[in-house]
Amino acid sequence: MEKLRIGVIGTGFAKNVQIPSFLKTGNAEIVSVASANLEKARQTAEQFSIKHFTNDWRETASHKDVDLVCVTTPPIFHEEMTLFSLEHEKHVLCEKPMAMNAEQAKKMLEKAQEKAHLLCLIDHELRFQNGRKIAYKLIRDGQIGKIRHIKYNFRAPHRGNPELPWNWWYDESQGGGVLGAIVSHVFDSIRWFSGAEVCQVFCQLQTHIKQRRDNSGLMRKVTSDDEANLILRLTDNELTEDATVNISSSMVEYPIYQNRIEIFGSRGSLRIEFDGRLFIGKPEKEEWQAVEVELDERLEGVKNTGWGDAFLAFAKVLVKSLISGERKVEGAATFEDGYKVQLILDAAKRSNQIGCAVKV
Repeated sequence: MEKLRIGVIGTGFAKNVQIPSFLKTGNAEIVSVASANLEKARQTAEQFSIKHFTNDWRETASHKDVDLVCVTTPPIFHEEMTLFSLEHEKHVLCEKPMAMNAEQAKKMLEKAQEKAHLLCLIDHELRFQNGRKIAYKLIRDGQIGKIRHIKYNFRAPHRGNPELPWNWWYDESQGGGVLGAIVSHVFDSIRWFSGAEVCQVFCQLQTHIKQRRDNSGLMRKVTSDDEANLILRLTDNELTEDATVNISSSMVEYPIYQNRIEIFGSRGSLRIEFDGRLFIGKPEKEEWQAVEVELDERLEGVKNTGWGDAFLAFAKVLVKSLISGERKVEGAATFEDGYKVQLILDAAKRSNQIGCAVKV
């Protein structure tokens, strides 16, 4: 094929990041966009000169000209939309978390295995950030020895304003909350960097802003979490030894955005910032030393939080792979990865419920 033809379901993250990124590759065309709100679908279609728009996602997922379907909706819809897309012989890029629970994710994985000629990926775009790719290689080159501990600190002020209106993100039954939205990415990063599995989880979830006003003016209870704190244990492998993990993730912490991972090994440590800036620490020096990194190309029009630039880097590889007829994207998160992350998410929710550590 000369161009990858894409159908997009959703007009939030897709409109702000995915569509601009795909179009910027120069080798992709958005042929259909769907939203439950027909006006949003129409506006998105007009903005990006998309020929077909609809409020029936099935029209996009089964569109005769679509090669790849991007499922960019609340998690409650992921299973149905993904299974439908695969039945209609479409490649699928599904947003995280993969599903509402591991049972749904397993059905999606089994369908992907049945449709092995189709590409099925989860959108963990940070894997394609240049600084993270360099860190991944440094770990495997033995630069920090065996991993002992990982600290992940994510904090954002974005949802700290109590006047922000209620939407699906504040509804646990639709898959809202920081655990699914952010910590799913964190789990994937930990598995990817370490090559190890999470074998035990202790999780404490918190909801600080307990009510929000909906569009009709009524106050509604917030049932999802806006803060998640976790302690994990990892399995041993050639890169890890009795390793532990500490995760702090919040969407209501002022004043400044941070997305930082620190990986501590027996011979040194790595620190990666939100934009891919990379630092290494060695026993003989008391200060972090900057590692030379060419930062990723910027995706204009979005705030520089790292996500947009990382997705642009991912989109370039994804489009090139599919145009070339490949059914694998080196380094991308597969449905098997998504399922394993979902197992950890389920264990985390269970841990929060019972107040004890849970084995995965």
